[in-house]
This record gives sequence, C-alpha cells and structure tokens, in this order.
Amino acid sequence: MPTSEKELIDKLLAGDETVFEAVFSQYYSLMYSVAKAIAGSSIADEVIQEAWISALRALPKFERRSSLKSWLMRIVANEAKTRLRKESRSVSLEAVQDTWATDPRFDDRAHWINPISQWHKDTPEELLLADELKNCLEKNIQKLPENQRVAMKMRDSGGLSMDELCNILEVSPSNVRVLLHRARDKMLQVIDHFQQTGEC
Repeated sequence: MPTSEKELIDKLLAGDETVFEAVFSQYYSLMYSVAKAIAGSSIADEVIQEAWISALRALPKFERRSSLKSWLMRIVANEAKTRLRKESRSVSLEAVQDTWATDPRFDDRAHWINPISQWHKDTPEELLLADELKNCLEKNIQKLPENQRVAMKMRDSGGLSMDELCNILEVSPSNVRVLLHRARDKMLQVIDHFQQTGEC
C-alpha cells in the first residue's frame, strides 16, 4: 500500500489493480456497516458494488477536501439512500433541531424524578447474552426513527467517528449527539422495562 493518501489516489487513478484490491479490502467492513445501517443487510453488498463503481468514476473529480475514507463512506450512504427510494421506502435523515423540550423525567437539577429501577445482580453485559433481550432490543431498534437508528448503528456497530457520522448524515455535531442520545435512551428504557417485567 502507498504510504500517503495522495500516492494511493494517484495509483487508483492510474488503474493499479493491487492498490484497488487493497483499498477495497481495507474499507469493505466499514462500507458494509454504513450500507447495512441505512439499507439493511439484504442489499448491503449490492449497495457497496454500486457505490464503489460510482466512486471510481468520480475519483478524477475528487477535490481531496476530506479524506478518501470519508468521501467513500458518503458515496456509500448516498447510494444506500437512493436504493431505498427506488424500493419505495422512505429514509428520513433530515436534521433535528439543536434545541428540544426539556425531558420531563428530570428535575431542574438534572436528577431523575422517578429513577430507573436498579438492575438486578446481573450486569448489562450479562443481560445482553439473553436471547430474549437481544430479540427485544433488535425489534425496538427497528422501531426507532430512521435517523436515530442509522446514527446509532453506524456509531455503535460500525465504529464510525462523530466527524464521519456528520459527513455521512449531513448533519451538525450537535444533531448527531441528539440522535445518539435519543436512540440510546430508548434502548435503556427497553432494558429497564425488560428487567422489571420480563417482557419486551
């Protein structure tokens, strides 16, 4: 692999097959995470193939204002959204407001009004091993608003940085934080309810 990104891009532009394969291998898992988070696992590989072709065609116009990695992930995200539109499904990734209503579960000192019940002796990690809870969480993740679900999956499963999320979702850092907070808070409520009732 070339040592600098400039050299890497130059070799891709020159049609170097070895570099082509190395870059694809290096970014495949991340591209898959982005495609899966937005379009689902059933068409994630198709999304990656189309996005990779689009990226190679657009590479001569790449202005290098962002990293190659961020640029590629943006193309994958756009391709995933396009595929969803083609399949008559809607994706709503519009920006949320920077401000939102005060959460009624907290008092003016940011303390719980009705604290979440204490988890039993099991740790959250041990609870996640239960198939019932895993299934319950997955079902509730699918019910999240699309923008929250995509942000959480790309951050927590895909391991994308906040900057990468902002770039892919085209929202501000504060909006990404709000999306992640709301999604994780909902999952915390699901876990708490499961612990109290044994039901999803």
